[in-house]
Amino acid sequence: MEILIKLSVIALLCGTRVLCQYENYDYDTDYGPEPNVQYPPIHVPHNVDYSDPQIIYTNDCARECFCPPAPLLVMYCDNRKLKNIPQIPSRIQHLYLQFNDIEAVMMKSFINATSLKEINLSHNKIKSNKIEVGAFAKLRNLEQIFIDHNDLVEIPPDLPSSVERLNFAFNKIARLNDRDLQGLVKLTMLDLCNNHIDSVKSKTLNKLARLMQLNMCNNKLHSMPASLPTSLMYLSIENNSISNIPDDYFTKLPNLLAIRMSHNNLEEIPTKIFNLPNLVELNLGHNKLQQAFFIPRSLQHLYIQDNELESLNMTIMCPKIDHFNTNHLTYLRVDQNKLQAPISTLAYLCFPNMQRIYYGEQKYAEGEIPKVQEPMLTHPTVSEEEEEDEREGIADYRHEEYEIEDHFNDYYN
Repeated sequence: MEILIKLSVIALLCGTRVLCQYENYDYDTDYGPEPNVQYPPIHVPHNVDYSDPQIIYTNDCARECFCPPAPLLVMYCDNRKLKNIPQIPSRIQHLYLQFNDIEAVMMKSFINATSLKEINLSHNKIKSNKIEVGAFAKLRNLEQIFIDHNDLVEIPPDLPSSVERLNFAFNKIARLNDRDLQGLVKLTMLDLCNNHIDSVKSKTLNKLARLMQLNMCNNKLHSMPASLPTSLMYLSIENNSISNIPDDYFTKLPNLLAIRMSHNNLEEIPTKIFNLPNLVELNLGHNKLQQAFFIPRSLQHLYIQDNELESLNMTIMCPKIDHFNTNHLTYLRVDQNKLQAPISTLAYLCFPNMQRIYYGEQKYAEGEIPKVQEPMLTHPTVSEEEEEDEREGIADYRHEEYEIEDHFNDYYN
């Protein structure tokens, strides 16, 4: 035991000598003294504006509203329980006043608003007799006016000729007068859905030489709107009481891409009434049609569900098969009719681009067993993986097919 203690003491003494050998080490001798360098002083500038020089802050915005800093020329006054239109600075181009309690539109509100391009007055309580004559007349740069969801009984007069889009949907407009819409040579979209219009006179719409989209769904029309301009591309007149289409009605409308006439009272229509060169979509669902009609080569989507069809006569729908100029039809919906038999396979010869025919459930008399046919695809013998891909493609296709125009889709049922 004593031997171990002596050995431990000897080891401790040796370790102490090793650690202490650097006690008198001169670091400056090997590396030299630290250089005496004079660094320049740091100067911090005072009263410097670090904001973006392109952003201009102004104080001319109405106190009831919010105006983002320039270059955003917008004034937000929406959903603020306003009863009057505030003063609008001259620099403002887009004015949002929707969801308020505004009843009147006065000229003095726009006396300085010479740059306005868009006014949104939807969802207010504006009445026709409280719109001052000429309230919009001096707004020479105005392109869009939205006054939907108000209490209008007529279209405001003296609208500036610069206007391109008008939305008067969800009001109480009962008629269109000859003086309405005068001078609107640039108008491309007119939305009159959800009003009380029962007829359209011959001269009212024909003078709108650039009109491309007309929405008159959910009105009280008993006949087709008269004398539509040849520029028209989208026609929405579903949810009316139209029972007849004149034979030559569409002959002067060669640019039509989409016609929506669902939820009307159509029973018989001329066989070749829709023989249009550019027609892509045709919706005649929820009518009383009893016979099929000619399908133009350009048509891609056809909806004739909920009618009184007992058969689909392919010799009428497709009189001849041209392999060099094939029909473009890709989707056909025929459910809720009175079809007695499955659709003939001749349909796929006439329409080689067909992706889906939706047969669905048919109407039946009381006590009769419903006739149901599964949706028919163009290639029923493909593999399961290909079939799944095709169904996904059809789902995406169906999701996109109503995206022709934003406002055009809001009223489809």
